[in-house]
This record gives sequence, C-alpha cells and structure tokens, in this order.
Amino acid sequence: MTDPALLASVLDGLVDPWRSGIMQRALIEVVLLGATGGLLGCWIVWGGLSYSAEALPHAMFPGLVGAALIGAPLVLGGAVGLLVAALLIAAASRVPTLDRDTSISVVFTSMFGLGTLMALSPDTPTGVSELLFGDVLGLTNGDVAVAAALTLLVLAALRVLHPRLLATTFDRDGARAAGLRVGVTDVALVALIAVATLVCVQALGNLFVAATLVAPAATARTFGRRLGPTMAFAVAVALVSGVGGLLLSYHAGTAAGASIAGVTVAIYLVVAAGAGVRGALSARGR
Repeated sequence: MTDPALLASVLDGLVDPWRSGIMQRALIEVVLLGATGGLLGCWIVWGGLSYSAEALPHAMFPGLVGAALIGAPLVLGGAVGLLVAALLIAAASRVPTLDRDTSISVVFTSMFGLGTLMALSPDTPTGVSELLFGDVLGLTNGDVAVAAALTLLVLAALRVLHPRLLATTFDRDGARAAGLRVGVTDVALVALIAVATLVCVQALGNLFVAATLVAPAATARTFGRRLGPTMAFAVAVALVSGVGGLLLSYHAGTAAGASIAGVTVAIYLVVAAGAGVRGALSARGR
C-alpha cells in the first residue's frame, strides 16, 4: 500500500512551487515556449535548419546586448544584429579562399564572441548577462505579455504559411513547379526563428535557445513521420521539459534555464535510446 505521508509529501512538492507569483509567471512563460518551440521546431528539424536555429541567436546576441544597454526594444536590437551578420556574411563570402559555410561559421562565432564580451564586461550593468544565461524566474508581467504577443505572432504566421511550408519542406521541386516562391518561404521561416529566439532569450538565455527550438522536435521525430502527431508530441515534450525543469530548479536550487535545457536533452536521450533498443529488437525478430 502507498504510504499516505509519502504521497502527501510528493503532492506538496508538486503543488507548492506554483503558489508563488514568480513561479506562476515562469510557468506561463514555459507554456509559451512549449507552443512556440514545439511547433516551429518541427519545421526546423524537417527543413534541416537546426544549425540555423543554433547560429541565429549567436548572430543576434550583440544587438540584443546593445539594445539592453541603451534601453531599446530587444526586437530592434535583434533585427540590427541579424542585419549586421548578413552584411558580414556577404562580405566574407567574397573572399576566394572561404566557402559559404565557413564564412557563416566565422561570422556567427565572431558575433557571439563580441556579444559575450559586451555582456560580461565589468562595466556592463547587472542584468545584461541574463541575456546569455536567461532568468525565467525574474520575468515581469510585462515580459510575459511581450512573450505572449510574439508567440501569437509566430503561431498565426505558422498557420498562414502551413501549406507553403508543407510544400517547400517535403517537395521543393514540386513547389517550384507549382509556382511557389520557395526562397520567400525560406526567408519567412528564418524570420519566425528569429522572433521565436526573442521569446526564448529572455527566459532561457542565448545559450539554451537551441534546446527549446530543436530538441523537442528531434525527440518527437524518433517516433514517426506523420505531421500532426509529431507536432503534438513535440509540444508535449517541450511542456514537460519546461515544467520539469522549473520543479528541478525549485527543489534542487539549480539555475532554471539550465535545468529546463537539461531536462529537455535528458528526455531526448532516453527516447532516442528507447527507439534504438526497439529498432534492434525489431531487426532481431525479423
């Protein structure tokens, strides 16, 4: 029989954290992150854009830090960072000895290094470094409202772009033959990744954005290829990871952003290992 005292202790451990306004705002934020990361992440994984999802935050980082330093909107700072990165990539691509992938890697790494130096400089005000590591427990009502607005924007855009994304992701030649402008759809998807990055940065920091945008979708993909179930499972993984990470942070006293990212990756490893074992058993049975 289950020990009533033990059961009560477990229930208290699950319920008590959400009595605090700080944790309630953090919970709302991870729900928004789950919806954004789970759905958009599927298109990122299916479209082979995982590297872009990892690199874009690095390119935006100096702009985000600069915006925080002067009190400008982070959206504006992120846009400036991306514009500067695009110009630098175009310039680096003209160097005969550098291919495009190398140019992109050099620019993104340099931008991230510059942003890190700005964020961790002794003269930088306290709080700017949170753009690097995140502070989901320090969000204000205004921060959550901005995240909600950006999330709604991403979800609405995904709904409008769904037919085009479906065509360009799984049959690019057919999409071109049907008269669809594949390049425009690609740019729109990258723009949505940039907006989603802004939602993630204030909660998880620049370092853990990829964990939210890639890992849940990668986890869901191990179970199958069907569109609807994969998206639903990706959102579920992102939500479970967010809530689990917050509970881990609350009880273990660990950093919330790192805890969420750690739980997300742990779920992926467990699921991937399970899929590998299942595949091996199926092959042995055949």
